[in-house]
Amino acid sequence: MERTFVMVKPDGVQRGIAGKVLSRFEEKGLKLAAAKLMTIDAELAAKHYGEHKGKPFYEKLVSFITSGPVLAMVWEGEDAISVVRTVVGKTNPKEAGPGTIRGDFGMTTGRNIIHASDSPTSAEREIGLFFQKNEIQEYQRIDETWLYE
Repeated sequence: MERTFVMVKPDGVQRGIAGKVLSRFEEKGLKLAAAKLMTIDAELAAKHYGEHKGKPFYEKLVSFITSGPVLAMVWEGEDAISVVRTVVGKTNPKEAGPGTIRGDFGMTTGRNIIHASDSPTSAEREIGLFFQKNEIQEYQRIDETWLYE
């Protein structure tokens, strides 16, 4: 099974929709392996968004992600990265389809509710930034035999 990193950003937490976001992944059939509510400090934000350093939007991005609590999560399932990206929708909520998290809850790219890893490399790196190995649970959900062939 593949694991991926997902984070409900401060706008999603402040708007009280973190539970709705989480339920989308559960209803899809993904398994929650880790979760924590936390406020990201500047150091962690710089590591997380390091690839954007030097870009015009970098400072605004770091300022936003450190502005309030986030819900950091690890989700697991078959092709979890691509499944999560489909459920999340396009980065710009105006282009995200109805039924996706960003399409249903977002209005602008800068406040698009959620972050999701875009590749196995990103997922591994981001999970390592936010979670220790002992914080990630391994278990079998009772419905797994009904989800996968």
